[in-house]
Amino acid sequence: MKAKNVKKKLPPLNWLRAFEASARHLNFTQAAAELNMTQAAISQQIKGLENQLGMALFKRLPRGLELTEAGQGFMPVVQESIERLAVATDELFGQGRNRLLNVRVNLVFFTTWLAPRLGRFRALHPEIGLRISSNIWVDEREKEADMEIRYGTGVWRGFTASRLTWDELIPVCSPQLDNGLSPPGTPEELENHTLLHVIGYKEGWGHWLNKTGHPEIDSPQSFQLDTLITALEMASLGQGIALGRTSLVARKLASGELIAPMAESVPTEEAFYLVNPDTSYHHPHAEVFRQWLLSEAEQEAGDNL
Repeated sequence: MKAKNVKKKLPPLNWLRAFEASARHLNFTQAAAELNMTQAAISQQIKGLENQLGMALFKRLPRGLELTEAGQGFMPVVQESIERLAVATDELFGQGRNRLLNVRVNLVFFTTWLAPRLGRFRALHPEIGLRISSNIWVDEREKEADMEIRYGTGVWRGFTASRLTWDELIPVCSPQLDNGLSPPGTPEELENHTLLHVIGYKEGWGHWLNKTGHPEIDSPQSFQLDTLITALEMASLGQGIALGRTSLVARKLASGELIAPMAESVPTEEAFYLVNPDTSYHHPHAEVFRQWLLSEAEQEAGDNL
């Protein structure tokens, strides 16, 4: 015989609201004033909730209330559920629909790729407000953003990722170098130049040299930098050779601020991704921004074919 699927009957929402307010105030009278109810009505709803659950939630004391062990365990669950329901209701049906779309963006991607395109998004969707925050290193615990743009392999627990870039790794530098040397025309000439290494990128100079068949090359001069944006700025100033990703250096190459002095390039496995948290609720404007961003990425990929 198949086991019956018995669903627990949830308590009425007004009972849960009465419990949450009473648990915060530890006082039925104050909870009643907050919910615009009588003290007797609050007390009656709490009794109904306790009867349905089969367990006391409060200890009635001469000078107020005290949560029982069961009440202490139940309180945070009820409080979080009510808060989430209130936020979702407001954002879907109330003034919250106009809340800014919070997008956390990798700093170098924002500066070199997204920022120059945002004017087109604003022209298409002037009604959508954006809050842009930059990130350098991702803390998995920080999930308050509606969506993010991250660099990596596209796999993050609890998130859905859509790829935005398909890059080639290419050495880039200023047309005029501070050391007075000409830009390197071959990988072998890199030994005479300052290499700008970026911490945190798996596909760095070592990866590029191995893939191009020059693992033995080792420049005695190098900088270790914590962001790609600082490496590209150093390269623009003629202070070394950076390893650029084609989507990020396209504008600087077009303007002549940077040059790509060698023919060798290596396809990347890592990329920039638009990342959405796997939650049941999404900002009302998140999908609009997502579709626009993917369209921009698809257009750039087509232009580079």
